[in-house]
Amino acid sequence: MASLDRVKVLVLGDSGVGKSSLVHLLCQNQVLGNPSWTVGCSVDVRVQDYKEGTPEEKTFYIELWDVGGSVGSASSVKSTRAVFYNSVNGIILVHDLTNKKSSQNLYRWSLEALNKDSSPTGVIVSNGDYDREQFAENPVPLLLIGTKFDQIPENKRSEVLTRTAFLSEDFNAEEINLDCTNPRYLAAGTSNAVKLSRFFDKVIEKRYFTRDPSQMTGFTDRKRFNFKSLHYD
Repeated sequence: MASLDRVKVLVLGDSGVGKSSLVHLLCQNQVLGNPSWTVGCSVDVRVQDYKEGTPEEKTFYIELWDVGGSVGSASSVKSTRAVFYNSVNGIILVHDLTNKKSSQNLYRWSLEALNKDSSPTGVIVSNGDYDREQFAENPVPLLLIGTKFDQIPENKRSEVLTRTAFLSEDFNAEEINLDCTNPRYLAAGTSNAVKLSRFFDKVIEKRYFTRDPSQMTGFTDRKRFNFKSLHYD
């Protein structure tokens, strides 16, 4: 098992959205009993069977890097955090479905990671038209995960799910909404489990099987990303 090939996936989002609980659930298939704040970065490993059930099936390690902190941190904190953004093969963006601000901040988290060696040059404004073309060309696979689904009032779910659909479209990424305290949301055979497996397979595919050498080692030499405007209300 020690000789397995591996990929690196960042897990980004505001403090308190449930990143540590999510990573524990993904890697251990168990609920994290006593979550605590992540200082710096915590790494856990998941075993993924690439193209499971096919002749091309192969087992890989998925390293999940749970990055702590806040997008509003001082520049010195962001500079320290930037060391975690090297040679990344995929990104999971995590937001709290009951906290709209945590959803909006995913744009800033992605900017920080994708422009790790410089300050963001884009201007974030409200009620505008978001330029999706930037992520349509993004070589780094993204997955959007909303937590605390169980805490959304029944009469608010339609509104929240519409908002997450916009997020998913903006990032050109699939979305999963769940409750990290209930493993059934990721049970084998569910649509969430299928989306998750498809995302990890895509990460592996781009890292080890792509024909484009520029995509083989993460996004060290990627293009800069720049948000012109957002349509968030």
